[in-house]
Amino acid sequence: MPTDSKPTIFINPAKCIGCRHCEIACAVEHSQSKDLFSAIFENPLPQPRIHVLPMGAYNVPMNCRHCENAPCMEVCPTGAIFKDEDGAVLVDTSKCIGCKMCAIVCPFGIPEFDALNGVMFKCDMCPDRRAEGRLPACVEACKTGALQFGTIDEIVSKVRKEKAEQIVKLKEGKVEDEYNGWDLFRSMQTVIIQINEGESK
Repeated sequence: MPTDSKPTIFINPAKCIGCRHCEIACAVEHSQSKDLFSAIFENPLPQPRIHVLPMGAYNVPMNCRHCENAPCMEVCPTGAIFKDEDGAVLVDTSKCIGCKMCAIVCPFGIPEFDALNGVMFKCDMCPDRRAEGRLPACVEACKTGALQFGTIDEIVSKVRKEKAEQIVKLKEGKVEDEYNGWDLFRSMQTVIIQINEGESK
């Protein structure tokens, strides 16, 4: 059975607490200095390639999905958008003319326009870090496991193992509460209601 050997970043919104550490880590990684305390003084300020959007009870990290048949790559008139050997979809800014067609066709609304340089930019899965065998900056910064890096086979295998361990614990009566963003949201809402009720009395 053929397997997909191309790694990518997988998202689990149920585990995202909206801390935005991924955004900060991404901006720093794409800064000139690659240092947080120096990056905040750079002009222009480095921009993140991932954005956490609050959607009701969940926070959803949105970044490039590095599609197998990437519409942004197909529509690019200059060939500025290409894939590297890992399958990551990248932008060659020396070829980009800023026509914004990639942003229009992207089903996730990911490519952004850099008005200062007149070119598009997006998540590149941190090629320098990948070359060194390191995780993309956003994945390394995520402490809840909402962002994971690997092939689909690796991620599915990991999920399968976690669920099997949960089933065994359930059978043995050793159930442990698994972190869930929805549960955190509900607990926060309960506290807020209690505080408001206390203030109203």
